[in-house]
Amino acid sequence: MSFPGSARAALSNRQCLRWTAFTWAVVLAGLSISCGSSSSSSASHNAYVSLPAGSVRLLHINNSTGAITLGAQTPPVAGTSPTGLVLHSSKKFLFVANSDANTISVFNVAGDGTLTLSGTPTPAGSGPRGMALDPLGQFLLVTNTVSNDVSVFSVDSGTGALAAVGSPVSANNGPTEILFTPSGKFVYVTNPSIGFITAFQFAGGVLTQVLGSPFGSGAGVSAVAVESGESFLYAANTTANTISGFAIDSTPGPTSGALKAVPGSPFSPTSGSGPSAVAVDTLNKFLYVATAGSAASIWAFTFDAASGTLTPVTNSPFNLTAGGLFLVLEPSGSFFYIGNQSGSNIAAYKYDSDTGAPTAVTGSPFTTGSAPGKMVIVH
Repeated sequence: MSFPGSARAALSNRQCLRWTAFTWAVVLAGLSISCGSSSSSSASHNAYVSLPAGSVRLLHINNSTGAITLGAQTPPVAGTSPTGLVLHSSKKFLFVANSDANTISVFNVAGDGTLTLSGTPTPAGSGPRGMALDPLGQFLLVTNTVSNDVSVFSVDSGTGALAAVGSPVSANNGPTEILFTPSGKFVYVTNPSIGFITAFQFAGGVLTQVLGSPFGSGAGVSAVAVESGESFLYAANTTANTISGFAIDSTPGPTSGALKAVPGSPFSPTSGSGPSAVAVDTLNKFLYVATAGSAASIWAFTFDAASGTLTPVTNSPFNLTAGGLFLVLEPSGSFFYIGNQSGSNIAAYKYDSDTGAPTAVTGSPFTTGSAPGKMVIVH
């Protein structure tokens, strides 16, 4: 073969190799994108649900669809009846209130989300139920429904160990749910049996009841929620079948944290009864309320940022499967979850960010094996 012919052949071979390499690069890139998409679509984050039958279950929530799959369950312990639970801000510890055993369990959270009991449960008051952690993760507050008070514990940031801070603080009759405001300055406790909300100022582990507290809400007040601006609080009054709206006094002094009804409060839907769970979405656009029924069971409102007044969204209330045990919204998504005792499951919904209308997640409701107590999402 002549030199020019050899050169042309070599050049042709090099071009062929370059095209072959390019083709494989495109194929591999396509595979990479395809695999990445598949991985993304199946990615999930964790949640936990207490099961009053005696254990706590790990849940996996699909990031894209909101669907729930069951994870590991802690060994059932008779006579504990775990109800309230809260995740430490470090995500290393999960605290659980054992209502029948009058104790608080501390669980270590592994990298895969599984739980391991840490040491011996810490004694609490009588009938511990609601739990709240201050924004810095330094103090855990627990309502004791039978002894009518709130226990305050300091939290060891390294081990999660709890240490009582002083004696339990009186919280009027039958305290149940408890809530910290985003700043950590105020704490609110529901008293369903008397229809009131007990309000506290909080600083350095010390609870001081707000002047004028408790504040009347409505018969059977069972749940409270505060929007992130800390200007308004909303309460579900189960027996009165209403939602109360309050402006939070931010003026420094003994009345700081006091509640004053917003215009039009209390609010009632056109149908449906027994509201017992309430939550505000992270964008402060919608307030959701759940009842134990299935007819007119999910209420949705918008609230005026200036006055706090509630207005039902179009087509609210919604005839969807619900339940009154809890209503938990995704901290960074557009899903919410409702605990149903009669069905031993969790109903999952995606809500429209413009209209607020909820639609059921495919596969909902999702079984929990036994009746759920409370739920917390890892974020």
